[in-house]
Amino acid sequence: MKLLFTASELFPLIKTGGLADVAQSLPNALSQLDVDIRVALPAYRQVLSSVSALRVLGWLRISGGREVRILEASHPEVMAPLWLVDAPMLFDRPGGPYTDAAGNDWPDNPARFALFSEAAALLSMDGLGLGWKADTVHANDWQTGLVPAYLSQQSHPPHSVFTIHNLAYDCQFDYGEFRSLHLPLHWWSMEYGEFYERFSMLKAGLTFSEMITTVSPSYAREIRTHEYGYGYATILEANAEKLTGILNGIDDKTWNPRTDPHLVAHYSVNSKVRPGKEANRLALLGALNASPAALENQGPLVGTVGRLVTQKGIDLLLEAIPPLLSGSNAQFVIIGSGEPRFEQELEELALAHPERVFCHIGYSETLAHQLEAGCDIFAMPSRYEPCGLNQMYSLRYGTPPVVRATGGLADTVKDANPENMESGEANGFLFSETSSEALVTVFERAFALYQNPNQWMKLIKNGMRADHGWRSSAQSYLDIYRAQ
Repeated sequence: MKLLFTASELFPLIKTGGLADVAQSLPNALSQLDVDIRVALPAYRQVLSSVSALRVLGWLRISGGREVRILEASHPEVMAPLWLVDAPMLFDRPGGPYTDAAGNDWPDNPARFALFSEAAALLSMDGLGLGWKADTVHANDWQTGLVPAYLSQQSHPPHSVFTIHNLAYDCQFDYGEFRSLHLPLHWWSMEYGEFYERFSMLKAGLTFSEMITTVSPSYAREIRTHEYGYGYATILEANAEKLTGILNGIDDKTWNPRTDPHLVAHYSVNSKVRPGKEANRLALLGALNASPAALENQGPLVGTVGRLVTQKGIDLLLEAIPPLLSGSNAQFVIIGSGEPRFEQELEELALAHPERVFCHIGYSETLAHQLEAGCDIFAMPSRYEPCGLNQMYSLRYGTPPVVRATGGLADTVKDANPENMESGEANGFLFSETSSEALVTVFERAFALYQNPNQWMKLIKNGMRADHGWRSSAQSYLDIYRAQ
């Protein structure tokens, strides 16, 4: 099986979200299943400065008579060879992969990712004459939505799989932009890429691909509804026979409390769970300049790390914290960045309660790992969550998650109700209603169970014993590739 995996970001080279983690971990897992993989990625400035063994593979002639250089490179954390589409005018620039340093979308994103998609399609057809033609091309999110479309222009093309990581992002543009990109005119139709008198690169991926996957079974059902479909529900319903949900895995080598280099104390499901978590709790609070009185607090420590945006339910959490502070001895640690109003509200909350609320605006890999190990409870009250990774990190680190029952959260967290506790399936806490009141209620339930050390340890170990690695999910993808 020869597979070209195409993505617009890849950890640890360049990352804005979960797509980057999948683009590293899934190809690595597939490589271990004897799949012959190449990973195609734009040659961003940040990527070129991070890879090794760079060499020129050749030049591709794409539409409009333009030529683009293809580089091959390697990285110790990526098992597959990297094929980098090197178009300096489009990718050699500061800022992120999609936005400038101020966070504004690059205005030429349609042109950037149309070129990348066309180059990837040609690479899969052995456009460089290297004697390697893909059996299947796996495209991911709107940035590669035109890959299946360009493949449709070829004779005897590889099969195509398109994965939705987050349906909320789609990249739309008007007819003038469409013509400027020299895209085939028949793509501007309701059958293919036209979307309410604009062109959607995401819709092109949905309509031209042979198979559509998304990152959890529940999310695959949710996006076919008006509430979660972002205008694409009817399209996905019409293509339901080729849509399936496969739960993401996690990198269980990087996220392993037994070996994690970011932790001050290691532990496993069979050894030193309590002392390990306590040592990491003190290290986490110490790194956030907690006072001696705060360090002595024996109440549950609740943590979250991620984007401070409404999708993640940060507003619900910020509203829930004041009543929880008055009704318990809990402490809260929040790490992340996002909307300025949430950052300001969080900082004000921490100033008002310096021994109970701690925050770090920004991102720190070390603090993120210490939070997973040092907290007692992980909060993830997302309005929607295609898959989610942090709840799985939390389970592995013995930190029961409190989550809203949506998407991948509902697929991975089993509520600690009496029936699930008795059966040994419980590993966290679920709530359904999107309100701060519902969140307060589920936290109160979690705090009550926390007061029973034996039951709490049972809950912790239920989560730690589960296998959330990539092997099973990678096999599911391989089965889809082979079924085409």
